[in-house]
Amino acid sequence: MSTQPSAPVPSVRLIDRIFAFGALGLAAASVLCFLAIIIGTATGMDQSDFAVGAWPIIAAIPLWGLPLAFVMIISLLTMSFIRKGRAAKRP
Repeated sequence: MSTQPSAPVPSVRLIDRIFAFGALGLAAASVLCFLAIIIGTATGMDQSDFAVGAWPIIAAIPLWGLPLAFVMIISLLTMSFIRKGRAAKRP
């Protein structure tokens, strides 16, 4: 058991919530769009069918959403580690 007093828990900031829910929303939307593309292909759509309507946007969301969600999670973790490190240094 540790005899050191635990450091105070820093409060969660608004930017942390924005990054967390934004990353979750982007990842979920990317997975849903990816599944829509798989279902569209399974139902017999050709490659030329994916070039019209909303399909170019649906195809772009997984391409940009998943990497952006990953960057948001990494930055959220970095900010959290920095904040907790600073809180531990305070007397």
